[in-house]
Amino acid sequence: MSESSSRVPGDRRPLVGEPLCLDLLNTRWMHHAEPQDLLDSVEGLAVWLCAAGLEENAGADGATLAAVRETREILLALVDTGSDTAREDLNRVLAHGALRHELGPEGPRTRPEVDDAAWLPAWLAAADYLRLVAEAPRRIKRCAAHPRCVLHFHDTTKNGTRRWCSMAACGNRAKAARHYGRSRTGARPGA
Repeated sequence: MSESSSRVPGDRRPLVGEPLCLDLLNTRWMHHAEPQDLLDSVEGLAVWLCAAGLEENAGADGATLAAVRETREILLALVDTGSDTAREDLNRVLAHGALRHELGPEGPRTRPEVDDAAWLPAWLAAADYLRLVAEAPRRIKRCAAHPRCVLHFHDTTKNGTRRWCSMAACGNRAKAARHYGRSRTGARPGA
């Protein structure tokens, strides 16, 4: 797990520090059974851009917010359903940019180029999704420990069996529920 202990001011998300594409998905979460959305405003976008380390490369404005929100919906559809339409939509986002290869002072390097600066964060998240799918698609997971949790994570455990987004939230709940279930069963001899 890659949760960060240092938070960007204003970032109230319960899970941060996942790969960029999943971090974008995790801009939505549940808090006391109420849906929350960090990207409900340009100010929230600025918080996410800062948390993702993109504040120097992208502006927090309405056009960027629209591109990022659209890409978040596409990524959600890909992760949850893998539909053909979502694949086509992701390819449309990816068509906004490419990696440019060049020789820098320290040697070869690549940098993203986009046709519209507003698409840079969305394009980077889409490209990051391709990277994760190429490396280990089964390691991209939605939290399965709590039915109302909508968070996603990259399972970095050795055996790939992690089921919860974070130990601090859903992991503790899942373990407590299992313990409670065992103790209730054990408390009734002969049951």
